[in-house]
Amino acid sequence: MALLTVDDLRVTFPTRQGPSEVVRGVSFTLGRERLGIVGESGSGKSQTGRAILGLTPPPGRATARQLVFDGIDLNRASPRDWRGLRGGRMSMVMQDPKYSLNPVMTVGRQIMEALKFHGRLSGADKRRRALDMLDAVQIRDPERVFAAYPHELSGGMGQRAMIAMMLVAEPDLLIADEPTSALDVTVQVEVLRILDRLVTDRGMGLIFISHDLRLVSSFCDRVLVMYAGRMVEELRAADLHLARHPYTRGLLNCLPDLDHDRHPLPTLERQADWAR
Repeated sequence: MALLTVDDLRVTFPTRQGPSEVVRGVSFTLGRERLGIVGESGSGKSQTGRAILGLTPPPGRATARQLVFDGIDLNRASPRDWRGLRGGRMSMVMQDPKYSLNPVMTVGRQIMEALKFHGRLSGADKRRRALDMLDAVQIRDPERVFAAYPHELSGGMGQRAMIAMMLVAEPDLLIADEPTSALDVTVQVEVLRILDRLVTDRGMGLIFISHDLRLVSSFCDRVLVMYAGRMVEELRAADLHLARHPYTRGLLNCLPDLDHDRHPLPTLERQADWAR
C-alpha cells in the first residue's frame, strides 16, 4: 500500500492577468522510499511539497483529485487533523532556515515545541531528545546552539537546526526542500546518512527536492523531473543518465565535467511543447 497518493495536484495563485497555475496536474505515489524531485527554480517543486502538507500560502489555492496519506483523505482533513499530522507524522524541511525559524524563540525551545503535540514527554525528556538530535546532525556544541537564537547561527548551522527540528519527532513522511544546500560536504554526508537510516530502518517516506542531479541520482530510489509546473519524466534514479526527455537531457548536459574542458558550457534550448 502506498504511503502517499497524489493525483492531479494543482496550485493556483491570482495575478493581475488572471489565475496563474504554478503546479499543473502532478500525480505520483510514494512508498517507504526516497523520491527525488528535480527541476530548475520556478518549476513548481517547492509548491508541490507545500501543497501536500496543506501549506499553500494564501491567496494561493491547492486542489487535487486525490490526496491520501496512509489511508487519510487530506482533501477532507479538518484543522484538528492537520495539527495532529504536521510536525508529527508529516514534516517538511524548508529551503531557507532564516525564514522558517522563529527569530524570537531559542533553537532549543523550537525543537522541543515540535514534540509538544506528539507524545507525552516530560520537559527533561524533550530537552534530552532535542540535544541528541542536534548532536546527530553534527553540531559540535549542542548546549550552546540549544540556547541560541536563530540570528546567532550561521546559514549552515541554521540549516542543521532546522533538520533536527523536523526529524526529532521521527515522522512517517518527510519533505526535504534543498536540505543540504547550505552544508559542507562532510556534514551533508552525515545528514544524508540520517535520512537514509530513517527510510531503511523506520520505513519513512522521503520526498527529496533538489537542484543537484548527481546527488539525487546517487541517493534517491526514483526521480520526478518537473518543468513549468508539470511532470515531464519519471524514472529510476540509477537510470537518470538514460533520461529521454530533452529537458532532462539538457539539465544533465549542463553539468560541469571535471574530466573534460567544455567551453562554452551548453545551454538549454527550450521548446514550447514542454510546458503543455
